[in-house]
Amino acid sequence: MGKFYSTKNYGNDRGLSCSFRQWRATHSHCSLIHGYSLGFKLVFECETLDERNWVMDFGGLKDFKKWLEKTFDHTLVIAEDDPKRGALEELNAKGLADVRIVEAVGAERFAQMAYNKMQEIIDSAIKEGTALNPTVKVKSVECYEHGANSAIYEG
Repeated sequence: MGKFYSTKNYGNDRGLSCSFRQWRATHSHCSLIHGYSLGFKLVFECETLDERNWVMDFGGLKDFKKWLEKTFDHTLVIAEDDPKRGALEELNAKGLADVRIVEAVGAERFAQMAYNKMQEIIDSAIKEGTALNPTVKVKSVECYEHGANSAIYEG
């Protein structure tokens, strides 16, 4: 049996202006704080369309959009194991940054985080009986730094 796919884009133009640093990239300027207006592309899949012939009800993505904004909109995202974490968190205490602590940083990890969050939202809706298509799941998430760089996580 074939599969159906649909996509949802939260483009770089949406203003998810996030900064972070790759502290392990000691060979590169990526170890410095830098940022991008991140973009995300979600790919959904199912074998059976819902009664409207949809894979995913895009109107049901409000919680995901709120999570994206809370996590990546004008924030400084810090890896929990960053050796300069304390100094970076001081920026938050001084009102100079809106800091988020995550397991790891970078487009690859941001794609993974977004994948996990979206699947959690879908799983919750299925469990609560509010999912319009209980057969849908996340196939992949792509995180764009800009038009030339992106990373994909597929579960």
